[in-house]
Amino acid sequence: MWSEITSLGDAVLTLSVAFACAIWLAMSNRRLAVLWMACLAAGVAFVGITKVLHAGLGVEIEGMDLRMISGHAMLATAVWTVTAALLLRGRRTACVFGIGAGLALGAATGAARVLDHSHTVAEAVAGWLTGALVAAVFLRACARAGVRPARPLRAAMLLLFVSTLAYGRSVPLQHYIDEHSSGLCARIIASVPEVL
Repeated sequence: MWSEITSLGDAVLTLSVAFACAIWLAMSNRRLAVLWMACLAAGVAFVGITKVLHAGLGVEIEGMDLRMISGHAMLATAVWTVTAALLLRGRRTACVFGIGAGLALGAATGAARVLDHSHTVAEAVAGWLTGALVAAVFLRACARAGVRPARPLRAAMLLLFVSTLAYGRSVPLQHYIDEHSSGLCARIIASVPEVL
């Protein structure tokens, strides 16, 4: 069961759904579509930096048992929260329920990553908080703009189709991070002039 939940936070699935949401948003408001991609990219970059720093330089916060932020927890929290909120936009109670469901799914994904020993509790919580922040920043801007995404039923069918194609597929991103971070960090450090 936990591996199935973990798959809901995998980058192939979540980024496919996020991109589909951006295309859907662009039909109503291109600026919101760009903002959604920018918010998500910022979250992904933040997570990626922590992973590269840990894999390349061994950076961690020992007192908190925090080596890196869980990307699965961050992506699941951000993407499923925003997706549910957009699909249910226009019905306040349903939208609040959707946001809660997205946050709960992100928490379950974080728990799955802890139970399969991929992350510590602190790393999963940090991923959940980062994803919740990404979703909150975007959804606040969405609420201010007052835009309702066009054709939610068609979008739901598209998202179901994309999810069906992408679910269970993965890219070995952690392998690439582990393999290339030391060299990347060494090149960055070598390019920084020495400070006397």
